[in-house]
Amino acid sequence: MTAGILLLTILLPWAGALFVWLVGNDHPRLQHSLAVGFSVAGGVAGLVLLGFASRDELVVLSIGGAFGNFTFRPDGLGVFLAAIATVIGSLAVIFSVDYMHNEAQLGRYYSLVLFFIGSMSGLVLTGNLFLMFAFWEMTALCSYALISFYNDDPKAVAGGIKALIMTQVGGIGLLIGAILSYSYLGTVEVNVLLEKAGALPSNVLGIIAFGFLVAAAAKSAQFPFQTWLPDAMEAPTPVSALIHAATMVNAGVYLLARFYPAFAGVPGWREAVMVVGMLSALLAGLMALVATDLKRVLAYSTVSQLGYMVYAVGAGGVFASQFHLFSHAIFKALLFLGAGAVIHAAGTRDMREMGGLGKQMPFVRTVFVIGALALAGIPVLNGFWSKELVLEAGLQGGATWMFGVMLFTAGLTALYTFRCVWMVFYGEAHSHSHVHDAGPAMKTALAPLAAGTLLSWLLAGNFAHLLEKTLPYHEIHALTLVEILEEVILAPATWIALGVVGLGILFWVFRDALRLWQEVFAGIGQIARQSFGFEWLNQAIVRTTMQVAEDLRNLQTGVLNWNVLAIALTLLVVVVILSLGA
Repeated sequence: MTAGILLLTILLPWAGALFVWLVGNDHPRLQHSLAVGFSVAGGVAGLVLLGFASRDELVVLSIGGAFGNFTFRPDGLGVFLAAIATVIGSLAVIFSVDYMHNEAQLGRYYSLVLFFIGSMSGLVLTGNLFLMFAFWEMTALCSYALISFYNDDPKAVAGGIKALIMTQVGGIGLLIGAILSYSYLGTVEVNVLLEKAGALPSNVLGIIAFGFLVAAAAKSAQFPFQTWLPDAMEAPTPVSALIHAATMVNAGVYLLARFYPAFAGVPGWREAVMVVGMLSALLAGLMALVATDLKRVLAYSTVSQLGYMVYAVGAGGVFASQFHLFSHAIFKALLFLGAGAVIHAAGTRDMREMGGLGKQMPFVRTVFVIGALALAGIPVLNGFWSKELVLEAGLQGGATWMFGVMLFTAGLTALYTFRCVWMVFYGEAHSHSHVHDAGPAMKTALAPLAAGTLLSWLLAGNFAHLLEKTLPYHEIHALTLVEILEEVILAPATWIALGVVGLGILFWVFRDALRLWQEVFAGIGQIARQSFGFEWLNQAIVRTTMQVAEDLRNLQTGVLNWNVLAIALTLLVVVVILSLGA
């Protein structure tokens, strides 16, 4: 039974993708209904699967040869992320009924969204490294196609290509690590790598560990690959919510958490992970502070919060990392979908053209503020508890100066969050056009996310026990909810962090009186607007890759027989290499 539920979690969204495509764009109402029906069914399967979490392999498809068995295991990490992908994915689909009303190409849109959700579920539930890589690439392909959905817009196409190329850099790191693991262990089973990592030559294990770190950094838009995610904002806003909260960027953090027991002992690996997370959190926080595009502010915020998760993994706080991922998925989906409702009504993403929208959009204002308070780390919302656990993990497992930087970033988060809320919903109105509140489908998606932001922290104890019970190689010592709350409340770090968050809020409230400080830091703001120079690096990678691709096009003769022969020979070489375990 559990095996069936596991497979349904992956296959229901994929079946929906197929049916929506087959219906055709002449029947938009039926396409909306099918997309909602299959995505909700997938979400129900994902939630039911939580109750059957196990450390055992429940689905084994015998492939043989170099690919071993295609295995699926519903352990705590897998079922938790599958539930996030399917449930939040289904809410994004429901939201799309209003947001994509009267849009053309609905079949392409919904098919890609549903295929994306199913691929993410497969990625986190499989126990086979090569299958994980295949799902990894499927999510990359879906993100590219969805970011470029408006393919008559050059900015959207460029954003999709950039996302695809940057995440492929990470894909190379994952593939190299998987091949090396197979070469030395003779299997592609994830648990074998976790169990026998110590038996690998130290240099080989080091290459695998840092290869996976590159993969995670690229997939989760972490330093130095952080600039592709803001450019992905050209996608329809429900897709942005899907990428930022439910799928794509979570995969990198998941990869680090999954393989932490294997790599924790590699010299320099944990420190490198913490530095990547810390720099991502800080730099993205500064960029969010000077951005004026609503979606870009939220995108930089995602990079920054993912930095907290990566930092926590490096510090050994796997539970804190995943709990913050859980909280972030809920409140960031709420913020992105709330932003989608605002953009849909106001017809602009520029916060300088908004202001005073709260009176015309009271429902959206209320739920957006709830999400913003969670992002800022205000008690007692879910973001407060999970962020405090991350900071505590960092204080216990990392250097004090890094903890100081993360504390500063917490204040920065509060500052840019309140700036964003004020510019959109309060202050002087900058447009006199009539703006309407969210439609019924939008409210149906936003309401449960707001409730989750308020209450999901009550699941912290259950989640900790789920991880402890089903992860044999992770040393997670579960606490009850009461024990977790006591630990957070009594920790001095919590009160220090709250003080820093309060300073961030006060800085915004008294911004007029503090203009002198704004002028002092104006230079940093200017550099932040230019992405601290990393846009140049990322664009160089994109240009080089595209140039190499153009050069390789010369190999395209246009003669079908030669092309088929080349593909067949390449596949043969790959199979021979893999079969030999090279």
